[in-house]
Amino acid sequence: MNSEKPNDTQKDTQGIKKPFIQVIYGIALTLAGIGVFYSIPQVMPRIEQMHQFSSVMGFIHFSFYLLGVLLIGGGLKKIYENYKKL
Repeated sequence: MNSEKPNDTQKDTQGIKKPFIQVIYGIALTLAGIGVFYSIPQVMPRIEQMHQFSSVMGFIHFSFYLLGVLLIGGGLKKIYENYKKL
């Protein structure tokens, strides 16, 4: 049972590395959410042409916009919480 404690330099690099990666991940989530909003007008006409989805178009619109909002909100939250730790 050899328990080695990390020295101060290991704590610092690990302490800065994780929030930095989380900020990058938050930026990626936010950009993905913006991409969903950007692609909705391009994708919806193709989905409307499929007869099996024509009766639930309102739900599909709602689902796409909710997905975009959740991605942007989650990404911004992750950026906000981890940027303070840098």
